[in-house]
Amino acid sequence: MSDGHDDETGHGHDEGHGHEREDAGDDDTDHAHHHPDPEREEFSHDPIGHAQVHAGMSVGDLVEQYGHAGIGAAAVHDAADVYAEMLADDDCTVFLSLAGAMVPTGMRRVVSDLIRDGHVDALVTTGANLTHDAIEAIGGKHHHGNEHQEGKTARDHDEQLRDEEVDRIYNVYLPQEHFAAFEGHLREEVFPVLEEEGTVGIERLCHELGRANSEVNEREGVEEDAGVAAAAYECDVPIYCPAVQDSVLGLQAWMYSQTSAFTLDALTDMTPLTDLAFDAERAGCLLVGGGVPKNFTLQTMLVTPGSYDYAVQITMDSPSTGGLSGATLDEARSWGKLEKDARNVTVQGDATVFLPLLVAAAYERLEG
Repeated sequence: MSDGHDDETGHGHDEGHGHEREDAGDDDTDHAHHHPDPEREEFSHDPIGHAQVHAGMSVGDLVEQYGHAGIGAAAVHDAADVYAEMLADDDCTVFLSLAGAMVPTGMRRVVSDLIRDGHVDALVTTGANLTHDAIEAIGGKHHHGNEHQEGKTARDHDEQLRDEEVDRIYNVYLPQEHFAAFEGHLREEVFPVLEEEGTVGIERLCHELGRANSEVNEREGVEEDAGVAAAAYECDVPIYCPAVQDSVLGLQAWMYSQTSAFTLDALTDMTPLTDLAFDAERAGCLLVGGGVPKNFTLQTMLVTPGSYDYAVQITMDSPSTGGLSGATLDEARSWGKLEKDARNVTVQGDATVFLPLLVAAAYERLEG
């Protein structure tokens, strides 16, 4: 049997194998080049292409070209695919996590449009984003600035801004009088309504803030859009802000609570948020930045039968530190926060660049 097997395959003896190689010569070498060893499980013979760009191409066209390339371009292409599929799935409950200085740096309208277009079922964000959102809703503006001034040290530059009562967020400026206007807005339009209820959840505070932003924006004829919280209020989308104390909004809430019956219960929000995840037929998340909003969004799945079916994150943080902000979504799968077969992509980069890019590309796919 052994000899017959060797004769049949031609790979029995070393001598026979060597003789066959010698006879095959150049033909066998060419054959090896064009037909990779079937044992290469990872090799799919999918050669890198070269992105082509031209005048007048759409964002969606550009992201499609990214699909021919590698490294970050490939990730952006795949992320747009996953995000578009998430939004197109009518049975998918979509959670948006928003950290970092997204509102003051000009991403406010991108987020409010996503909410108004019906692509957000729950928003998890920071008190800072809600603070800056309200400032613009009532007529304040952020301004282009500099991270430093030519001929001055960075310290001298920031000392000058301090003297002129201007706050800096990297290359964005905000005059401090806008915070005074925000404080008046809270004390006149938001807190008195909540004071009558005594202890309320943070989501209730966000809801009332959205109502006040919407009403004042319209009443005062503010040119700027009413914003994120207003859009959520108008579209009945809950906003969760688990670290609200870490913001001017939280500071003002604490100060008001010192002389009134108003206070916040941080645990109250856990029930409706968990219920939303529990009842979801499928779930997806877009994680913009890291921090508390990212973890709060992901950890919800730890107390539900399901996990996220789709996940896209944009982060500049490295996973090698072990911190949550840079943690990969595959790591989240190990915790049971993502389904084993979930579609997930991480984009490493500046969210002010990649968030509008992904949203625009996903919108083109949805229209198509």
